[in-house]
Amino acid sequence: MSSQDEVRLAVPARPEFLGLARVTAAGLAGRLGFTFDQVEDLRLAIDEICFGLTGSKGRDGILEVRFLLGPDGLIVNGRGRFSGAAPVHLSELSEVILNALVDEHSISDGAGGPHFRLVKRRQPGKGDVDGQAPGEGQ
Repeated sequence: MSSQDEVRLAVPARPEFLGLARVTAAGLAGRLGFTFDQVEDLRLAIDEICFGLTGSKGRDGILEVRFLLGPDGLIVNGRGRFSGAAPVHLSELSEVILNALVDEHSISDGAGGPHFRLVKRRQPGKGDVDGQAPGEGQ
């Protein structure tokens, strides 16, 4: 894996397709050596922030998600390409949940459409040797 590999995903902005973003995040986090709990935290965080962008009923358009894999963790950037304008926001509960699950998060409306950002850093876990992820440095 290079210092910053990238995986891109584009799905319809409806709830039944957001699971693909969760599965992708979980697979990539596992590959980076995240612990089981860290993977689950990331899956929940992806759910919260995607629903903040699309709403619980979804939107007409596409949700584009970029996963940037780095040596210390995962950065997830999402952008909505929606027809029609609707403000994006997180509920107070979603803010609390995201604060507990990830290291950084933001969501906003922008000139290019609504977007979000999540950062989840890998913390050394039980399977790590000298701070290396399983399979790293071999």
